[in-house]
Amino acid sequence: MIDWNLLASQIATIAFDIVYFGAIIGTIVVIILDNRNPVKTMAWILILMFLPIVGLIFYFFFGRSHRRERMIGKKSYSHLLKKPMAEYLAQSACTLPLSYGRLISLFRQTNQAFPFDGNRVVTYTSGISMLQSLLRELQKAKQHIHIEFYIFEDDAIGRMVRDVLMEKAREGVEVRVIYDDVGCWHVPNRFFEEMRKVGIEVRSFLKVRFPLFTSKVNFRNHRKIVVIDGRIGFIGGMNLAERYMRGLSWGIWRDTHLMLEGKVVHGLQTAFLLDWYFVDRTLITAARYFPKIESCGTSLAQIVTSEPVGPWKEIMQGLVMAISGAKKYFYIQTPYFLPTEAVLIAMQTAALSGVDVRLMLPLRADNRLTHLGSCSYLADILRSGVKVYFYKKGFLHSKLMVADDELSTVGSTNIDFRSFEHNFEVNAFIYDMETALQMREIFLQDQRECMPMYLKNWVKRPWYRKAAESVVRLLAPLL
Repeated sequence: MIDWNLLASQIATIAFDIVYFGAIIGTIVVIILDNRNPVKTMAWILILMFLPIVGLIFYFFFGRSHRRERMIGKKSYSHLLKKPMAEYLAQSACTLPLSYGRLISLFRQTNQAFPFDGNRVVTYTSGISMLQSLLRELQKAKQHIHIEFYIFEDDAIGRMVRDVLMEKAREGVEVRVIYDDVGCWHVPNRFFEEMRKVGIEVRSFLKVRFPLFTSKVNFRNHRKIVVIDGRIGFIGGMNLAERYMRGLSWGIWRDTHLMLEGKVVHGLQTAFLLDWYFVDRTLITAARYFPKIESCGTSLAQIVTSEPVGPWKEIMQGLVMAISGAKKYFYIQTPYFLPTEAVLIAMQTAALSGVDVRLMLPLRADNRLTHLGSCSYLADILRSGVKVYFYKKGFLHSKLMVADDELSTVGSTNIDFRSFEHNFEVNAFIYDMETALQMREIFLQDQRECMPMYLKNWVKRPWYRKAAESVVRLLAPLL
């Protein structure tokens, strides 16, 4: 006699196995056919093979890719660039530095990043000084304020900035705010609703609604941009949260931010308005957002953006070229060090050729997993002659790079796969001696608060620590 319950159970088991393994094999085929970076492809395949259920969930959330065509059409993009391009072409004399002409050209070709001269650059290395300057400039706003942060916390700092924005909106100033939906996931909606009630236009970037838009979790807007009346801009690594000002229980929060004044603010304005089009589908191109600006300093600068949906990895490609082109030195500060192969080879090659390459990382990070992954790369670069320093005074969140007393860059970009391939990022690239020397001095001052690491000591760390680092390194392209 046939046991129908047993037969049904066996059929259900076979059907489940077919669907289960079919989903895994199908996902692997999709990943291979997507022609991604082989390192990233292998990382996904390893996860799907050894942790299939976890791998499927993670791929559904974090693995799928988007395309640039979904952001903005070519005609709209050209229209948005019309005013800054006119200002760029109208420059009476913009002498490009010979040693960085190709780098500037790269950013022009891949990113439409116009180099503007006659800018003033003010550097902040503490959250308090940056916040004081930001609040002072916001109070001066007469026409519009555009503000975009990955994190806009509902704490004393976030509420302080929010209240100033609300005050300016009541005075008739146009205020637009973009915040990242994942970066502000735990911020109550009432925080933003209070701004909307007084007329502030507030938009979240790539709002996540499970389970429909889960792939958007992986593509975050990590940019920090403020534009005031089209004349003053802020860019850097600081978000609007108390920890950026007060530090952590175990040390200070060391970060770098810039205030820009001059025509280069047109680049920041363009970046913001492109993001605004993305979140609001409204193309803002009025001339009043790009006022005529006279020279107010001596710095030549470009605002360079990168995004996960474009054909190029603009900031990563620029850093590879900058590192490879360094003649004397190249100093890097970054909270996370999970470099792509191209960046890693560029650093090693520069060091082996006699360039003084230095990397500064936090001794203690805010994310243990990424810190383990970062440590797995250090033996490779130490062997090539790269000097490594661990910042002891607190958490180093600064994304500062400086080279040869001529080039410096500050922005939101970390030296890791996430910044290079998954996030929407923005950096200011500045070409002048005065700024570079200032950045170099900042690096050297921080170096005094560091513990240097030597290869002979580094290789003696416990085997289980090396094993943990190696395992995390396999996941580096996905972190």
